[in-house]
Amino acid sequence: MTPPAPSRRHAIADDLRNQISKGHLKAGERLPSEAQLAARYAVSTPTLRNALALLQAEGLVEKLHGSGNFVRHPLHRTTYVGGGHTPSALAPAERALHTSIRATNLRAHGHLTALLGVSPRSPLMEFFCISREGKTPHSLARIYVPRDLVPADGPEGLLTARLLDLCPPLGVVQETVSSRLPTPDEATTLRISPNLAILSITRVATDTTGRVVEAALLALPGDRADAVFTTHHAAEARRAER
Repeated sequence: MTPPAPSRRHAIADDLRNQISKGHLKAGERLPSEAQLAARYAVSTPTLRNALALLQAEGLVEKLHGSGNFVRHPLHRTTYVGGGHTPSALAPAERALHTSIRATNLRAHGHLTALLGVSPRSPLMEFFCISREGKTPHSLARIYVPRDLVPADGPEGLLTARLLDLCPPLGVVQETVSSRLPTPDEATTLRISPNLAILSITRVATDTTGRVVEAALLALPGDRADAVFTTHHAAEARRAER
């Protein structure tokens, strides 16, 4: 039985993918305009955009609003390490990655009151963090900390120091991981296709008294991130042998 012919959008995506893999279209190169590509392949603009969306979802092409579509440079993968004791739970990444941090004082409202278990309008510090590889956004995180726990040395100190040095010993670190499509704001900030799934992680750390000392909301594009959770049972085994 003869297999069905590929749809026009898949045929176009296959052709462009092949040109990228063979180096005919190089990393960082701007593709012809959507109107030019639609004319070249004799398709409508919506069909051409659907073909580009397939390549955007694969991380091969990125669309910069106002500038056009570009062949994306290959991105390094990062690993989220579960069960960590620091607000920034990303494993040390390649030196090509750098993080910018914006700190903002705010009052707890909406979902933040439940997330941190605080009263409305309680003083918090938000750290908005964007990790980049060159000029390309790689991941983002919003980290919330009760204002009285923010160290005097500022945002960099908070993200590099261990929470154990900043507050009472941690009691529980709870991490909720899900896969979902990005919000419009996330897709724009990360410059990814709205059809590319992201790894969404909500991390809440409490001290031994049950107080939430840090809550982090991370968005990691699925084409460049992994998550690893390791459970050590050696101590439990030793206790069972006694």
